[in-house]
Amino acid sequence: MLPSRRHAPSFTLLSVVLIALIVAGVALWSSDDESVRQPSRISVRHAKIDVLDGPQRQQRVQLDLTLFAPSSTPAPSVVLAHGFTGDKTELVGPARRLAARGFTVLTYSSRGFGDSTGKIALNSPDYEVTDARQLLDWMARQPEVATQGEGDPLVGVGGISYGGALSMLLAGNDPRVDAIAPMATYNDLSEAVLPNAASQHPIPASTAAHGAEGAPGVFKHLWARKLFQMATGDPTSASPAPSSTTTSTSAEPPPSAPPGDEPLTCENFVERLCRAYTELASTGRAGESTSRLLAAASPTTVTDNVDVPTLLVQRQDDALFGLEQADANARQITAAGGAVKMLWVDERADRGFSPAVWEQVGDWFSRRLHDPGESRDAEPTSAFSYQLAEETDGGSGTERSTLVSERYPGLEEGSVPRFALPLRGEATEVINPPGGSANSSSAPRNNGSGGQDGSSSGATTSPANTPAPEEDERPAAQTAVFDTRRSEQDVRITGVPQFELSVSSVPEQPGGDTAVLFARLLDVGPDGSRTPLGRSSAAIRVSGLAENGAPSTVDVALSPTVHTLETGHRLRLRLSTTDAAYSSPEAPAVHRVAPAGRNTISLPSVPAEPVEAAAPPYGALIGIGTFTLLITAGAVLAIRFGRSHGQPLDPELTHVPLSVEGIGKSYPRSPDAVRDLSLRVDPGQVVGLLGPNGAGKTTLLRIVLGLSRPEEGCVRVFGRGIAPGAPVLSRVGGLVESPGLLPHLTGLENLRSHWEATGRPLEQARLDEVVRIAALGEFANHKVSTYGPGMRQRVALAQAMLGMPDLLVLDEPMNALDPAHTQRMREVLREYASTGRSVLLSSHLLDEVEKTCTHVVVLREGRRVAGGTTEELIAADSITAFHVDQPDRAARTLEGLEGIGEVEVRSDVVYAELAGHPTAIAVNALVESGVSINRVGPHRKLEDAFLELVGEDR
Repeated sequence: MLPSRRHAPSFTLLSVVLIALIVAGVALWSSDDESVRQPSRISVRHAKIDVLDGPQRQQRVQLDLTLFAPSSTPAPSVVLAHGFTGDKTELVGPARRLAARGFTVLTYSSRGFGDSTGKIALNSPDYEVTDARQLLDWMARQPEVATQGEGDPLVGVGGISYGGALSMLLAGNDPRVDAIAPMATYNDLSEAVLPNAASQHPIPASTAAHGAEGAPGVFKHLWARKLFQMATGDPTSASPAPSSTTTSTSAEPPPSAPPGDEPLTCENFVERLCRAYTELASTGRAGESTSRLLAAASPTTVTDNVDVPTLLVQRQDDALFGLEQADANARQITAAGGAVKMLWVDERADRGFSPAVWEQVGDWFSRRLHDPGESRDAEPTSAFSYQLAEETDGGSGTERSTLVSERYPGLEEGSVPRFALPLRGEATEVINPPGGSANSSSAPRNNGSGGQDGSSSGATTSPANTPAPEEDERPAAQTAVFDTRRSEQDVRITGVPQFELSVSSVPEQPGGDTAVLFARLLDVGPDGSRTPLGRSSAAIRVSGLAENGAPSTVDVALSPTVHTLETGHRLRLRLSTTDAAYSSPEAPAVHRVAPAGRNTISLPSVPAEPVEAAAPPYGALIGIGTFTLLITAGAVLAIRFGRSHGQPLDPELTHVPLSVEGIGKSYPRSPDAVRDLSLRVDPGQVVGLLGPNGAGKTTLLRIVLGLSRPEEGCVRVFGRGIAPGAPVLSRVGGLVESPGLLPHLTGLENLRSHWEATGRPLEQARLDEVVRIAALGEFANHKVSTYGPGMRQRVALAQAMLGMPDLLVLDEPMNALDPAHTQRMREVLREYASTGRSVLLSSHLLDEVEKTCTHVVVLREGRRVAGGTTEELIAADSITAFHVDQPDRAARTLEGLEGIGEVEVRSDVVYAELAGHPTAIAVNALVESGVSINRVGPHRKLEDAFLELVGEDR
């Protein structure tokens, strides 16, 4: 029922009061909270630059880069480097975050990745590090970058994994680097790829995560092979990419093919790197040349020269680059004079680093770069923090708290406190089976939830009263188990547990002078439930065993963890002889193992206090009350507004997929985002939206999808007005933002999961048809973590096509695609439209719009400035080229047409300004004059028309 006229004043008054309250609350909240940052306009510039290649520097390679600049420049700069198998696109989000904070940010694809040329040399000083130094030279010449002298940019460098190591290697080789933020990376690549948790000498216990250092260990062949396969750019040749935080606790058998069974494509790598991998894969050991290569690519070779402020961010359960690698970086950089802040985070690689972590990275660079007049070597506010996940009282989930300490223990003085728990159990003989076949592992599998910089990680906790699968699947003869007594108090474990191990060969039994073992620590609850600590086993190699069975004693550093051992729980140490993630000895062997020394396990526990949530400011309290009132009253307003202002069905548009009539939309920083905009999309059309940045393309698409409301005008889909949640939107498929594909699922599983979330029957998804049109083929059954950018984009498009909607709305569907995938995407869109459906897309790829779209609409400053078929737009006010057999006669004929413009002859082509004359009239005149026409077409491309319409120079 419509409100009566006498109620209108009260309705209007309530609206005015609500608006006043909102404005007041926001104003007070903003004035009290100094941390609120105003958004800034970010400009984006893409470039490809040549750098001199390798130590000889006789050739060049091309690096693909993107520069994100804030509204105010020149500004301090940050270089972000991507992880192995990635490219610059994986850092777009963090780059925009940092640019919004006033940094000029450079992202680039390292040599051999993305669109950059050259071959991968694994962070070699002669290749990748030299490339990065030349990037700093280039940045110093850019007007958006603040400098401290000629050729010296004010710059911080950050990166993830492979890129994190690059940041340290660059800082150690180039004094122009002012601050660094290495994330989830390594210190010594040899120790990461060939880890040995055992040491013949006592392992220092002064820091929380000191690892064993020295003797080469056991080759992580599964990780290395998967990473190398992914870096070849051929995801079909590899199983899902391993996560650096992945381990399996599932009963599913891990991959067990010998690492050398499948050929490895080496065309993406420098020859010496390929030889090194081949040696490791075939022998499990590193020769002199391979050791030199791994050392040269390791930050440990330059950390004695890294004295700049350093933020170390490491994942707490990273199986590839553990906390011990960050610990070593911290100790070495502190010794060189650099100020170090250590941050351990409880985050999974498959989801990338959270915005909260990137905010801390931004804080770090802001402190060091935004005011270079202040000392950038001052101690950070908190030198060490970590995250602790604990079960809630109801046992239905976990809560994560962040704990902070004034300093990372042991870097300058003091040491970390430790608890000791006695280990019980008799010496046990364990067998390494022939061939080293493994029955369980810490091998990478993708069985967790997914989401940016890697793959999925596995589950870490076994259900209550259920044996840990990885413990009980292995034959008893391959495993030795030792337990502690039950803990009499809660013990917070932060770092690397340590114990002493006795190992000996069994006389008159198969064996040798070397034992390879894998140690794992588990939390055993009173009910028998078992939780593995850390996400991988600690690999142990003990050499020089006596033939007479005399034991050797070694110190062992277990996998690092952050975990609370609760009162009544005990720890279980499991030692086994095989692990599918590692290369085990082929020859059978029998060894006797037992705890040694004091028969205890030493547990580090860093004193730290939880971060207390800051009290909300006075303005925030008012704001909370205001928004609570808004939620309550806004629902009433929305209902009354919808009833009184609803748009009736327009019967004349029931067969028109989209009609946009005079819409307008404004934002605080863009008062005319869209103004008086109208367009129409008919069945079978592919309509392209063109316009410079800020023209209103994305705003229009969001309004069409019901994600935003226009302030004036109306949008109708098949004659019905739309609003968020309108039923008619079920006939529309959209791709405006990242589709959030889950990497641990296959493409087909992602599509099925997305459709099921809509609540509609699965048979209506038309999966087979969508997979065919998107040309996913066999890749539909491959996990998303194996996909390149092109295949991800095709799956995202298939997701938008689920149910075969009558209208597809796509924002930059061809972004980041290579030419082959771009051509295929063009064919997909054309085929989709050929079924009578319609497509509305925006793109900055003018050539592709010209080849793909039947119609084009050009926007400028929120207004429509042109529209029509692609041919009409190109031909309008343009020169037409006539390829003829008698050019002089053709020219005279065309000049005789009334009102014709300039006519020019070049070889056998006549160029004429038709000045509004239809092309058909000119063609008829030429034919009547006896001129034979070979071809007729516009002399300009869509790009020319676009630049002319938006008023920009080429």
